[in-house]
Amino acid sequence: MDDESWFAEFVAERADALLRYGYVLSGNPHDAADLTQEALIRLHRAWPRVRRKQDPESYTRVIMARLHISAWRLRRRERLAWDPPEESYVDVLPSDGDFGLWRALEGLPRKQRVVLVLRYYEELTDAEIARMLGISRGTVRSHASLGLGKLRAVVARSAAANGRSS
Repeated sequence: MDDESWFAEFVAERADALLRYGYVLSGNPHDAADLTQEALIRLHRAWPRVRRKQDPESYTRVIMARLHISAWRLRRRERLAWDPPEESYVDVLPSDGDFGLWRALEGLPRKQRVVLVLRYYEELTDAEIARMLGISRGTVRSHASLGLGKLRAVVARSAAANGRSS
């Protein structure tokens, strides 16, 4: 099987998962599609080397995370929406309780959100996240701590509001 066939097979099998990952990173289906498309273009350029030496999906996720970080640096403003991707997928949708948590995650600053996604969704260590994002492990821990603190505050406010309305 030639490199083009291997690449086409990889894209066919993993594109939906990469699109969902892009959505978790960006919080926006359009940005997720752009991240996925650009990452696959860059992967295609490096495909012969990546296929032989590394896990192509991990490599692609690193590209997506770095592209997403570059987008923050350029835009510095967020426009988030809670619209599911237009593509269908088999992941279970969040329950009513989880939906509030996703909304809270969506409201975090981008750096905090990316660190939390990489830590808890991708299950990466602080050292791996630091390497991927090009920041120190202390900065990773700081962003994680601040992001978790904000999420806890939102969840506590939501629980208090639900308790009062009952």
